[in-house]
Amino acid sequence: MTSITSGGSSTNGKSSLTVLTLAALGVVYGDIGTSPLYAFKEAFSGPHGLPLTEANVLAVLSMMLWSITLIVSLKYVSIVLRFDNGGEGGILALLALATRLTRARPRLARTVAVIGIFGASLFYGDAIITPAISVLSAVEGISVATPALEHWIVPITIAILVGLFAMQRRGTGALGKLFGRITVLWFLVLAVLGAMSIAQTPAVLAALDPRHALGFAWHSPGLTFLVLGAVFLAITGAEALYADMGHFGATPVRLAWFGLVFPSLMINYFGQGALALRDPAAMKNPFYLLAPQELLMPLVLLATAATIIASQATISGAFSVTHQATRLGYLPRVPTLHTSETERGQIYIPQVNWIMLVLVIMLVLAFKTSGAIASAYGIAVSGTMVLTTALVAIVAFSLQKRPNPLLFAVLALIGLVELVFFAANATKIADGGWFPLACGLALFILLTTWKRAETILTSHERSKRVPLDSFATLCSADIPRVSGTAVYLSPDLDSVPTVMMHNLKHNKVLHQRIVFLTILNEDVPHVADLDRTGVRVIERAHAYQATLRYGFMEQPDVPKGLKLLERHGLKFEALETTFFLGKATLARAVKPGLFTWRRELFRWMQRNSPATAEYFGLLPERVIELGTRVTL
Repeated sequence: MTSITSGGSSTNGKSSLTVLTLAALGVVYGDIGTSPLYAFKEAFSGPHGLPLTEANVLAVLSMMLWSITLIVSLKYVSIVLRFDNGGEGGILALLALATRLTRARPRLARTVAVIGIFGASLFYGDAIITPAISVLSAVEGISVATPALEHWIVPITIAILVGLFAMQRRGTGALGKLFGRITVLWFLVLAVLGAMSIAQTPAVLAALDPRHALGFAWHSPGLTFLVLGAVFLAITGAEALYADMGHFGATPVRLAWFGLVFPSLMINYFGQGALALRDPAAMKNPFYLLAPQELLMPLVLLATAATIIASQATISGAFSVTHQATRLGYLPRVPTLHTSETERGQIYIPQVNWIMLVLVIMLVLAFKTSGAIASAYGIAVSGTMVLTTALVAIVAFSLQKRPNPLLFAVLALIGLVELVFFAANATKIADGGWFPLACGLALFILLTTWKRAETILTSHERSKRVPLDSFATLCSADIPRVSGTAVYLSPDLDSVPTVMMHNLKHNKVLHQRIVFLTILNEDVPHVADLDRTGVRVIERAHAYQATLRYGFMEQPDVPKGLKLLERHGLKFEALETTFFLGKATLARAVKPGLFTWRRELFRWMQRNSPATAEYFGLLPERVIELGTRVTL
C-alpha cells in the first residue's frame, strides 16, 4: 500500500494524497457510484413496486438518504475502516484479526470462523452479480436513445464484459489511474444532472426530513418491508469499499466519499425524484431521462465506462479475498500474479478471473435485463454486511480493555437495520435471490471442506513425526552421504519432516547438507524482509532448521527467500540443491457414509490444485515429491 511519508514537503504530501484519492475513486467507488442507474427506478417497478405518488417518492428518497448515511457513512467509512488488519480490509482480513484475538476462547473462535467464511462466500455472489447488473443497466440506455437497437443490448453487454475481464492482467494500479478521471467526471455529471432537476422541482428537498421515511414505515409497514429491497440497492458496494481499502489506505477512501461521492449520489437521487414528481412517465428510466435528448448517447457511453469501473471494484475484491483464503488455509494454492513491483496488494488470479467471467455471462444470458437481476442482487451483500458488523463487534470487544457503550449501541442499531434489509431481500429469493445464496453455499462448502481435510491430514502427519532432537540418532555414521544440499519442506518447526523419513527409508542415503525449511503463514498482511527469516543450527555445516514467514496478502517465493538466508551464513547453489516435498492424500472411504461426498470433494480439489513446486516458484527439475495415502 502506498504511504505518505511525513518527511516530504507539504506539497508532495498533498500531491500523493490527491493521486491516491483519484485512484481510490477509480477502483473503490465504482460499484456504489453506479447504483443511480437502477436503484430508484426499482422502488417503483417490478412485482413489489410502490404506486407513484408524491408521498411515496419523498419516503423512498428519505429512506435512501438515511440508509446511506447510517450504513456507508457511519458504519463503513467512519467505523469499519478503523478495524483494518495491518492496513488490509475485507471480511477475511477481519476474520484473521478476530481469530488472533479469540485464540484463548475456542468456542468463540469457531463462531468467528463460521461468520467470516460464510461472509466471504456471500461476497463472491456479489462479485459475480455486480458486473452483470451494472453493465446491463448502462447498455440499456441504448434503448432509450435508439429503441431500434434494443435487441443488441445483451450482445453488447457480453462483449464489454469479456473486454473488462481480459484487462484484469494489467492490475488495479494501472486500471485505477485509467478509471480515476472517468469516475470523477461520472460523479460530477451525476451532481449536475440532479441539481438541474432539483432546481425545477425544489419541493423534493422535503425528503431530507427523516420523518417522511419514519411516517411511511409507521403507516405502511408491509409496503416498507417490500420496498427496502430496492432501497438497499443504493448501498450495495460498501463491502467492496472495505475489501479494496488495502490498495489505497483509509484516508483517501474517506476523502473521496465525503468530498465527492456521497453528495453527488444524493443530488442525483433527489434529481430523479424531482423528475418523477414532474413527469410520472419518466419512471421508465428516470436516470437517462434526466439528460437532454442530444446528450443521451454521450451519457450512455459515460455510464457504460462507469459500470465497467463498478465491476472492477468487486473483481479486484474477489482477487483479494481468494488470495487471503489461500494464505489462511481455506483454499488450495492458486497461481497469483503480482501486477506491481511496488504495491504488494495489487494481484491478478487467472483462474478466478475466467471462472467469474463464465458465471457472469451465464447470468446475463439467463436474466437478460437489469431489472430481473436486481431481484437477485442485495441478499448476498446484505448478508455479508450483517456478518461484517458481527465480526467488528467481536474485534472491538476483544481489543478494548473498557468496552465503549456508545460504539456497541451504534453497532447494534446498524446490525438491526441490516437484518431488516436482509429479511426484505429474502422476499426475492424465488425471483432470483437464490442465485447468490447458491453461490455462497457452494463456496462455503468448498472453503470448509478444504480447511477440515487439511486439518485432519496435518493432525495425522503430526502423530507420526519424530522430534527434531532425535535427528542426530537417526543419522548414524554408516548412512552414506552424497554431495549437495537437500531442502525438505517441513510444516513443523519441532519435528523431523515426514518426507525425510520416507526418503531415508526408501533410498537409505542423506545429502551432505540438510535444511529443514518451514514456511509460516502469519495473521498479518505483510512481513518485512528483516523479520522474514530465521535459522537454527542442528548440526553445524550439516543440518539446519530455517524459517520463512509470509503475511496472508503475500505470495511465498522460496528462491528469493533462500537468498535472504545468506545473512545467516546459508548459501544455496541452484544446481546443487534438491527440494523434497511431501504430499498426503485421503484414501477413498472403505465404507461410504453420510459425508463421504466431502472426502471425494477434497480429493477432487486436491487433484486440480496447482503443484506445490509451482506455487513456491521452485524449478521442477530440482524437485522430488514423495506421497503418502491416509486411510481414515
